[in-house]
Amino acid sequence: MAFETELKLAIAAQDVPALLAHPLLAAEPSQRQRLVSTYFDTPKRTLLARRVAVRERRVGRQTLLTVKTAGSVIGGLARRGEWEAQTTPGAFDFVALVDDTTLADELQALAGMLVPVFTTDFTRRQWLVTHRKAQIEVALDRGHIHATTRDGPRSLPLLELELELKQGPPDALFSLARQLGHHAHLRPVAASKSDRGYVLHQGRRAKAVKAEAVTLPPLEHPMDAFRRVALACLAQLQANEAGVLHSDDIEYLHQARVALRRLRAALRVFAPALPHKFVARWGAAWKALALSLGDARDHDVFRTSLLPGLIPLLGPRDAARLQTWARVQGDAARDAARHRLASRDTSEHLLAFTRALLRLKVDDGAASVASLEPWARKRLRQRHRGLLRHIRTADLFDAVERHQVRIEAKKLRYALDFLASLWPPERLSELTEALVQAQDLLGQMNDRVSAQRLLASAPKAGSDRLQMVLGAQLVEFAAHLPSVLKALTQAPVPWK
Repeated sequence: MAFETELKLAIAAQDVPALLAHPLLAAEPSQRQRLVSTYFDTPKRTLLARRVAVRERRVGRQTLLTVKTAGSVIGGLARRGEWEAQTTPGAFDFVALVDDTTLADELQALAGMLVPVFTTDFTRRQWLVTHRKAQIEVALDRGHIHATTRDGPRSLPLLELELELKQGPPDALFSLARQLGHHAHLRPVAASKSDRGYVLHQGRRAKAVKAEAVTLPPLEHPMDAFRRVALACLAQLQANEAGVLHSDDIEYLHQARVALRRLRAALRVFAPALPHKFVARWGAAWKALALSLGDARDHDVFRTSLLPGLIPLLGPRDAARLQTWARVQGDAARDAARHRLASRDTSEHLLAFTRALLRLKVDDGAASVASLEPWARKRLRQRHRGLLRHIRTADLFDAVERHQVRIEAKKLRYALDFLASLWPPERLSELTEALVQAQDLLGQMNDRVSAQRLLASAPKAGSDRLQMVLGAQLVEFAAHLPSVLKALTQAPVPWK
C-alpha cells in the first residue's frame, strides 16, 4: 500500500492565469492529460458507509483501478491509503490489487454488486516541482463531475489545485502553497472529488456537521492532546464551510461558529502546555472570523427565535417595519460572515495554522508538564475553582457580572468536553448535566441582552416597548439562576 499525501486547494477561474505565471510553475515543463474516472459502489452504498472509494480511471488507452481509504483530511492536507494498478474495465480483482487482506476480501465480496455512481471528467495540467528538499507534483484540474439522480443528469464544475508529496517532508506542501498563494487566492478544501460526487448523486447537500467527541490517550503529552482537539475543530469548520457559503440553512453557520469557538477555547484550555507565542498569535488571528460568525448568529436568533414572540405586541405597521429591518440586518450580517469565511485572510489562516499545528513539538511547550491525565486534573480543578469563585461573588442581576459567570461556565464546559474521555461517563454525568442547565439559562439571558443591543439601532416605533418586555424576561430568568447555579456548585467532580 502507498500513502497519498496531498494538499487540496480551491481556486477561482479568474485567478488561474496569475497562478500559471508564478515563477515556480512557469520555469518548469508541464504535461496535460484528460482523465475520465468512474466511481463505483453497491446499490446500498456500502463503500460510502465504509469511507472507501473505488474507481476506474481512463488515461489514454490504459484503464487504472484505484482503491482509496478515508485516512485523514485536515486543513486541506489529506493522507490516504491508496492502491492502483492497470486493469481491464469491469474486472475488479481486489485480491491482486490490495495488500491489506481484510480489506481485499471485503471488497472482493462486493465486486459483483458494484455499479457506476458518478464520473469525473477533467483535464489535468501537472508539473513536478522541487521545493524545500521535497519533490511535489502540482496538478491543476479543470472539468466536471457528472451524476445521474432521480431528477435526471446533473453536473458540478470542478476546478482545483492539488499538491501531492512525492518525496520529502509534508511541511514543504504548506511552504509551496504559501508561495503560490502570493499570486492567487488558494483556499484549502477538505471534500475530495469522491465526496462531492456522492453529494451530487444524492441530489442534496450534506447536512451540517456537529462536533465529534475526541478520545485522548491518558499517557500522551498535553500538547499532543491539543493537536488532536484542534485538528477535530478544523475538520468541523471545514466540513460546514461550503454550507455557510452556498446554502440558506443557518445551521451550517451555527456549526461553523461552534467549531471556531471550540478551537479558540482549546487554545485557552491547553495554553499552559503550549508555546506562548503560538497561543498569542492564534488566539488573536481567529478573532475577526469569530466575531463575524457570532454577529450573524445573534441576528438569526433575534429574527427567528425571539422576534416572533414580540411581534404580536406591536401594531401591524410597526411590526412590518421591524420584521423588514430584522431581515435586512440579518441578511447583511450573514453576507459579512460569508465574506469573512471566504476571504483570503481566512484561507491563509487555515493553511498557516494547520502548518503550525503539525510543526508543534513537545519540547517547544511553555513549561515541562506531566502526561495528560494528571495535567488534566490540575487544569480542570483550576477551571472549576474559577467558576465557583465567580458564582459566589457575582451580582446575578448585573449583566456584566452575570456574563462573566457565563464565560467561566463555558470555560469549564469546553475543558470538560475536550478531556472527558479520561474518565468514565458516569463520573461526569451530574456535573455535565448541571453545566448544561446553567449554560442554557445563561444563554437564554444572553440572547435577550443581545436582542436589546440590536433593538437599540432598530426603527424606534415600538422598539422601546420591546426593550421593556425583554428586560422583564431577564428578571424572570434571573429568579431561577440561584437554584440552577447551586446545583452546579454541588455537583461532584472526579478530579478531587
